[in-house]
Amino acid sequence: MGYKHMIKNIKGTKDIFPEMASNLQDVESHINTFMNIHGYGEIRTPIFESTELFTRSVGEYTDIVNKEMYTWEDQNGQSLTLRPEITASVVRAYVQKQLWKIEPISKFYYIGPSFRRERPQKGRLRQFHQFGVEALGSENPEQDAEIISMAYNIYKMFGIKDLNIKINSLGSSNIRKKYSLDLKKSLLPFEKKLTDSELSRLNTNPLRILDSKNEKIKKIIDENAPNIFDYISKDDCNHFNEVLNILDYMKIPYTHDQNLVRGLDYYNRTVFELTSNKLGAQDALCGGGRYDDLVKQLGGNSIPAIGFAAGMERLILAMQLNEIQTIETDIYIININQDSISESMHLADNIRKEIGVRVYVDSLRRSIKSQMRHANKMNAKFSIIFDQEELKNNKIIIKNMIENRQEVVLLSKVLDYFESE
Repeated sequence: MGYKHMIKNIKGTKDIFPEMASNLQDVESHINTFMNIHGYGEIRTPIFESTELFTRSVGEYTDIVNKEMYTWEDQNGQSLTLRPEITASVVRAYVQKQLWKIEPISKFYYIGPSFRRERPQKGRLRQFHQFGVEALGSENPEQDAEIISMAYNIYKMFGIKDLNIKINSLGSSNIRKKYSLDLKKSLLPFEKKLTDSELSRLNTNPLRILDSKNEKIKKIIDENAPNIFDYISKDDCNHFNEVLNILDYMKIPYTHDQNLVRGLDYYNRTVFELTSNKLGAQDALCGGGRYDDLVKQLGGNSIPAIGFAAGMERLILAMQLNEIQTIETDIYIININQDSISESMHLADNIRKEIGVRVYVDSLRRSIKSQMRHANKMNAKFSIIFDQEELKNNKIIIKNMIENRQEVVLLSKVLDYFESE
């Protein structure tokens, strides 16, 4: 029988089965703990927003807005978009609640799905999971250094090696505009050597061409593009140097990359990217920077801010977690005869509620040999065997799978047995 009418998942999306979900839950738990000890509270925003939020914040001429957003009109004719990133949503929520009136500084972290219609590749999907942080209220360089060190240390916590931080300053917004115009002028004589997409970037969002991976274009940029540090103000330069000094003191390694700009229009001053050569050509793990004008741009006061965003799938790829990893259990309950199923289910429920450990009950009615093999595969610490002869005396067999020993225990004493172990 064929399956030609089978409905499949949409290209660029992925079903997350229990084995991988277990890995994600473990990673999320560590992220929650890490953020809490740094004084950041979790924020959760809707997965869809008014399209205007992203055109005004991310940038009308960015690839994200022009090519990658999932946008539709609802029944009332309002244009809505699945969020392609989460920073804009956090700032929108901050502005809507006017949180600067309550606290001079707000520190948030988030974990959740985002959506971009980009070319799917290893570790990069159209529905992907992001985690990140946002600190709103401080313009001082120590806030930049805290955010950058958090990005670095969270990946160190997960055991990621060969980490490198690329960092740059874009100066203030007015400087960025002047530099963009001069950058465009310097590269227009070479427009015939540019691809269509690079020429489009040069005409609509010139800074984005600095991100080019084309070696020939990079050479043209290196030889002809103006240096942004010839444009930025003394204050911006001092701010950047202070950030670097604090990172030096904290022993956070970095490389100053003058071509680093990041892909979103709201960035100014400090921008950074964390990479690992474990990921090959697409080596970016996370990135972020300052967005001191975005709160005002979205209707709030003039509030400085900085943050970073990271892809969960990229993190897990870097950790080289095995997606076929088997779910583990603490106790595996084996029924030799189906007559004991109700009693075994009741016991499993009591153990979970009273002791709070993982209990697995086989529901395939397999042979004892098959169940025991499955218990070993799940790395069960104990197995409980409902043997018909022992049940006549209200007893079951408990086997310690690690020490390979077993004993007979009264059913009424099973909870006491595991509480003492």
